[in-house]
Amino acid sequence: MKTMSSGLAAHLDGEVTTLACLWRLERADGWVRGFTDHDQDIAYLGLNYVASTGFLPSAIKSGADLSVDNLDVDGFLDDDALKPEDLTAGRFDGARIDIMLVNWANLAQGHVLLRRGWLGEVKRADQRFSAEVRGIANRLQQTSGQLYSRLCRTDLGSAECTVDLVPLTDTLTISAVASGDTFTVPTARSSGFYTFGICTFLTGANAGAATEILSQIGQSVTLFTPMSRLIATGDQVRLVAGCDKTIETCHSRFSNVLNFRGEPHIPGNDKVFSYPVRD
Repeated sequence: MKTMSSGLAAHLDGEVTTLACLWRLERADGWVRGFTDHDQDIAYLGLNYVASTGFLPSAIKSGADLSVDNLDVDGFLDDDALKPEDLTAGRFDGARIDIMLVNWANLAQGHVLLRRGWLGEVKRADQRFSAEVRGIANRLQQTSGQLYSRLCRTDLGSAECTVDLVPLTDTLTISAVASGDTFTVPTARSSGFYTFGICTFLTGANAGAATEILSQIGQSVTLFTPMSRLIATGDQVRLVAGCDKTIETCHSRFSNVLNFRGEPHIPGNDKVFSYPVRD
């Protein structure tokens, strides 16, 4: 059941309404921005909701059977706050979104909260984007618990892993750029040290973006995917050692086999076919 002020309820019951939708978007890094489908900006509760992006919501469906609610939001990438590079880099993944309905002619009547959720899959084409809004019920469909695995289930440096990442982390300056996903840094680490690790850009056009490292051969580092913005000589990066999650690497490189979270000795399908067949 939606709650609203008596004034807004009376306005909704009227023959003529002056309604507008507001979208409040908050990323995980604390970045907050407001958008509206009204033809003018709306200042509400200390935030300016800009009208330049042309947001269009799909029909909002809610049920009492705990089924996942459906809602998509479409819009144009014509606002400085919504850059294609940021969408591609995943900076809006998991961002919280509140969708409200207000009477733009009398904002003192308050709002009714239509939906609260998180951004899921984001697609873009040309100068348009489409974002899926996932409600709380979506979390009931997520797999919980742990599965048996030949490889370790934890990330290097996590609480279960316990490996200290401080001596395995380096802050370096890019000395040469080969492409959008390959660059050179002055490191004395052996080849493969950063493979499957994390690269975080500290300065430059990609500052704040983090991505996985595909491989490291000598001083050459290759990322899994090209960065959304140009990598430039002089950019500072923070490189963290990687782990291929095998028990051999856990033992030989990190001496942490007691905290290995995998089952490397469980027989697989190849064991089934190795038994002799009886006539």
